[in-house]
Amino acid sequence: MDEIRRRLALIEAQLGGRSLHARLIDAAGLFFPAVGLMAGIVAQNAAMARFGPADSSARLRPEFVLPLLASAALCLAMVCTHRRLRPAVAAWGALLCFAGLGAVRLAVFTAVGNGDIRRFVTDERVLATIRGRILTPPARIRNDWCFAELAFADPSTVFYLKLDGIHTDRGWIDVSGTLRVQVDEPTPGLSAGDTIVAYCWLYRFGGPTNPGQFDLATHLARKNIHVGASVPSGDAIKGYRSDSRHLLGRLQAKVSQAASEALLSGPVALEDPHGLAAALLLGDRDRIDRRTYEAFRRTGLLHFVSLSGMHLGIFAGLVWRLGRTAGLMKPGRAIVCAIATAAFLLAVPARAPTIRAAIIVWVFCVAIVARRRTGAFNCLCLAAIVLLLVRPTHVFEAGWQLSFAAVAGILALTDPIEGFIHDLTHDQFRRKGASGSLAAYAVRRIGGGAIRLFAAGLGAWIGGAGILLYHFWTIAPLAGFWTVLVFPLVAMILTAGFLKIVLFFLLPTLAGLLGTLLAVATDLLVRIVTLLSHLNVNTLLVGRVPIGLVAAYYALVLFARFGRTRRPLPKRALCLATGILLIAWIGVAKWGRTHRDRLQMTCLDVGHGQAIVVQLPGTETILFDAGSIYQRDVGSRIVRPFLNWMGIANLHAVVLSHGDIDHVNGVPEILDGCRVRHVYGGRSLLARPPTDPTTELLIRSLRKRGREIEPLPISLGSGDATIQLLWPPDEPAVADHLSDNDRSLVCLIEFAGVKILLCSDIEQYAQQQILVRYPDLTADIVVVPHHGSTRTLDDAFLRRISPSVQIRSCNRKQYTQTGHLTEEEDVTKFSTASNGAITVCVESDGMVSTTGYIHP
Repeated sequence: MDEIRRRLALIEAQLGGRSLHARLIDAAGLFFPAVGLMAGIVAQNAAMARFGPADSSARLRPEFVLPLLASAALCLAMVCTHRRLRPAVAAWGALLCFAGLGAVRLAVFTAVGNGDIRRFVTDERVLATIRGRILTPPARIRNDWCFAELAFADPSTVFYLKLDGIHTDRGWIDVSGTLRVQVDEPTPGLSAGDTIVAYCWLYRFGGPTNPGQFDLATHLARKNIHVGASVPSGDAIKGYRSDSRHLLGRLQAKVSQAASEALLSGPVALEDPHGLAAALLLGDRDRIDRRTYEAFRRTGLLHFVSLSGMHLGIFAGLVWRLGRTAGLMKPGRAIVCAIATAAFLLAVPARAPTIRAAIIVWVFCVAIVARRRTGAFNCLCLAAIVLLLVRPTHVFEAGWQLSFAAVAGILALTDPIEGFIHDLTHDQFRRKGASGSLAAYAVRRIGGGAIRLFAAGLGAWIGGAGILLYHFWTIAPLAGFWTVLVFPLVAMILTAGFLKIVLFFLLPTLAGLLGTLLAVATDLLVRIVTLLSHLNVNTLLVGRVPIGLVAAYYALVLFARFGRTRRPLPKRALCLATGILLIAWIGVAKWGRTHRDRLQMTCLDVGHGQAIVVQLPGTETILFDAGSIYQRDVGSRIVRPFLNWMGIANLHAVVLSHGDIDHVNGVPEILDGCRVRHVYGGRSLLARPPTDPTTELLIRSLRKRGREIEPLPISLGSGDATIQLLWPPDEPAVADHLSDNDRSLVCLIEFAGVKILLCSDIEQYAQQQILVRYPDLTADIVVVPHHGSTRTLDDAFLRRISPSVQIRSCNRKQYTQTGHLTEEEDVTKFSTASNGAITVCVESDGMVSTTGYIHP
């Protein structure tokens, strides 16, 4: 009977011919205000980017807002005069009104007041004394990358500060704004809510200097944070406790600390070496170790690690069941659930997915108390409106987009996918009551639950796939299957963890037993996810894609789900054809990036260091060095994002010129995130035992990953390109007496008659010897030796080689000290300090083009 009713309802809906527009008006009236709000924010942001006025009063474009208000007034008049058009016109009138509201809200949010800190800071660093209140608990910057133990400085501390004053020659004056403060050492004496006075350098954030690099400046600007403060030590901060006016911040800090202690301590402390329990239950992602995080990312299960609606849903469901067990009626359970949700928000970081889920829970609780019905999609739209009114720039953030797109996918696609699967299985797993044997009933229950879970996971994946591809350039095709596999274990961990936190204050011994169960379950989950992450089919790296492809994808999803035709066959054929075209589009883009007919070399900006990616004709990509002295974790923060942005998942080889830390300290993280066929090195890296701590740490880290350094062949290459090793000579009598820098590998790349010389850190003696051994040596492009240092450069070296393009991989301090600022007018000379990443393209006909990622 259930199946007959379902099919009759489907036929009735088809015969009724109600469009998606009509259904949205009736069932999800808040959809139109939410879309209007987002459209107004996006349009206002585009106008600001187009005109870019500094004056906040001019940022609100009247030519954009006034037509909206006029249209909204017209809609209001039509509502009053045309009864039949009233619902549709009211919906579109609300959309237009909220579009204007979105534009106004973004203009107000980004306005620069007279006392804003941005008016006191230019592009140059400013020494200042500031006063303000700490907004967030001071967090230590993680130094879990391989070479962190050889870093020159202690781990830094970061927190956000709400300014109220700055000291000038006229004394203290009032200022406003929020700062990101970084202290170059741990600060155990500070906590959220403290008011401090700090002596610091103020600066504006710079944009990324490499393709694919995380844009911290834009990320913070969306939070209305435009200025940073650098504090050299904890002694430069004088603080005192805040008063009772900041009760909420202090309460949140205490609740969060109490929840963390309840989870991780007790009669039997929770052993959580992976940091997974704290990440799953409290959103403390700083505790999770790098390899566990990487395993979840590769399998597409990272949404479990980030607090989302699922976590809060399980928590609210647990509270609801406990309330029912205690004998509370539905209104009482709803009140308790709402209060528990508020406590949950105090214990975890305030992120958009968690707040969105909390708003939905509160709406349902209010509906139960008021005895009203509510819709899930309407609640989702309400959550979007609330979050965007609080901070309109949410709409541009990948996390916010993924959160709402995934939930929208679950709401819109779970039932159709579940019905389709049941049709394929001939309704073998539909719940038809308790008829039949107990085993058959259990199979139906488990099978039906698994199908429902898979349908929800697939719906979330479809909803978020386009955004994931656009922002992170990857597709995780098996994420839905792995979600079904590990969800029961995740649900058990969440349930046991929440119970442990509650029982810690009531029954500590029982909480300790739950902690033991929790430790076993988290370790099992890590083992399963790590095992799954080793499968090469988990993630398809595509590289950057145009936004038109993402728009076409979502248009296809919407048409497939809500499009109406008289006959289903043409619709299915059209969807299939469009899907094939989209897949072909992605496949062609991926093929073009991995099968090339030209040579492309990119010298990445890593500060004082070197990382050069050479994409040879054909399919091979070789990385020459990966390291930096002053920038931390360049493997994960610079090199791998660039490779992902380019769609490069495999490296034929990593070539290490020598063992200096500014050439090798990013290699382990690259091996963790990419498939690397060979790791080549020179004689200094092949010596046993290792000659210095850097080489020893490098070799130890490689062996942990099952790798060994191989001697670089005399020549290698791909297609018509060749790479020839010029230096050092394979003569022990000569090589053993060279300095560490003069033992650096010097390679000559040749393609289509164009020569590129990579000189690494060779100094004057090696440069002179190369000229003697290769008297006819010339090159069109030269990566200047030793980061362009004039102190170790032989005057005749570059003159004899006569390159048309010179590239220096150095930081700003080196660039200034070596006197290169006068060379900015010479277009043949490039520096990563002023140009960012530098890309050289050599076409098959020998045409050469050199570009910098940024302009000086």
